[in-house]
Amino acid sequence: MKLKLAFLVATALIAAPSFLMAQEKGGIINVATIGEPPTLDPMTSTADLVGIVTQHMFETLYTFDKKWGVTPLLAESLPEVSADGKTYTIKLRTGIKFHDGSDMTSEDVVASLTRWTKLASRGKQAAGFIESVSATDPATVTIKLKQPYAPLASLLAFNNSAAIIIPAEKQADTMTDFIGTGPYMLKERKADQYIQLTRFKDYKPRSGESDGYGGARHQYLDEIRFVPVPDPNTRVEAAVSGQYDYVDSLPVESFDKLKASKATQPLLLKPFGYPVFVFNTAEGAAKSLGVRKAIRQALSMEDMLAAAFGSKDFYALDGNIYPASFTWSTDAGVKGNYNVADPEGAAKAAKAAGYDGKPIRILTSRQYEFHYKMAQVAAEYLKLAGFAVDMQVVDWATLTQRRTDKALWDIYITHSPFLPEPALIGSLAPTSPGWWDTPARKAAVDAFSAESDPKKRVDLWANVQKALYDEAPFMKIGDFNAVSAISTKLQGVDPAPWPYFWNASIKK
Repeated sequence: MKLKLAFLVATALIAAPSFLMAQEKGGIINVATIGEPPTLDPMTSTADLVGIVTQHMFETLYTFDKKWGVTPLLAESLPEVSADGKTYTIKLRTGIKFHDGSDMTSEDVVASLTRWTKLASRGKQAAGFIESVSATDPATVTIKLKQPYAPLASLLAFNNSAAIIIPAEKQADTMTDFIGTGPYMLKERKADQYIQLTRFKDYKPRSGESDGYGGARHQYLDEIRFVPVPDPNTRVEAAVSGQYDYVDSLPVESFDKLKASKATQPLLLKPFGYPVFVFNTAEGAAKSLGVRKAIRQALSMEDMLAAAFGSKDFYALDGNIYPASFTWSTDAGVKGNYNVADPEGAAKAAKAAGYDGKPIRILTSRQYEFHYKMAQVAAEYLKLAGFAVDMQVVDWATLTQRRTDKALWDIYITHSPFLPEPALIGSLAPTSPGWWDTPARKAAVDAFSAESDPKKRVDLWANVQKALYDEAPFMKIGDFNAVSAISTKLQGVDPAPWPYFWNASIKK
């Protein structure tokens, strides 16, 4: 039976209870990340690294439970939606304090959502459907829509380009005071050294059990320190030695080495998501649809996956945006457009499309080693097809900055978990780097977003996927499993695409 809203089956190779009720508070953990986050303002970034760190500091009205259903966080309950689907009434929890000691009210929520629709890529995505956001009373917010918009609650729940709630007086475009409602607050940030979060003593958790990202968030730890460790081999050795309590995003070939360690054990998320090559459809060589299709025709997704992940235990060749175990899975548009591996035919197609010989600028980073390995294989196939290639290898923070400039790249390499709501896929928004903005995109995505009937939405998603293959704003490479590492002394950390450390504790 297909999963209805889940996008991930996470498997830990060590026993890890959700939390330990008898655990005393205290302790500091060090978390090794793939690098320095480009910002600590999660509204203005779609980088997973930003969301991983900042979800401990800032909160949204909703989040996702362990079954990937939308669940309340700062909201008291799920929104009341009018019969015509155009009015959302959101009751807020009371007694919630910001890190500066002020109380959260509907005024803060309205100001924050206004900032979100102005600055956040996913907020801009929703903005076209929003007529107004208003404070009905101090504990109630009303959102009126121009037309029904089914993804709204999921967008409000997502920690990526997040609709965080911050004080009404802290709404500057460039955030300088990092004041949220989360269980931990920013104490100190030393660039390229660490981000230090400490327990917020006035935090008010939800009652009841913890439930994925939802439910109660327990503050067992005194501090959480996020430490950038850009080199993947250094992260592996640090994990094996027990230098860090949690190490994110490790090369899959380290799995057996981690398993043999006494200090740490691997966590496997299966399936985690998919690597993706995003095209710049606004400027440069990839602006031409014919060139984009020629590039796709040249590539062997199978060889890229094998180079990046080695054993098939860690990847699957699959052109469907969602794999077969998910409700959203469809093969629309895939046949003849995925894993073609035909450099000779691609050379002819590129010539017919008017390719002028200028280098295809591929923007990638070694902080995600599998990105870099795929880029190497892609470069060789593209050269066989007659493309000149300029592979630009930069740190991840630089990549996330450069990809916002249309003049600097033709392809950038990234990855995504399988998201519970397809409308959360960043590249579907015309403001997302890649800037896919065509009548076909608008027709397919708008129809999908406006439909509230779940069965009809599945069929409409097939139309969106077909448009993705027809117009090639990005290329899915395949499915992959992700490996992280956790200290044998750390408990209460459940495998998750964006690891979180409320509910975590240290064995005494």
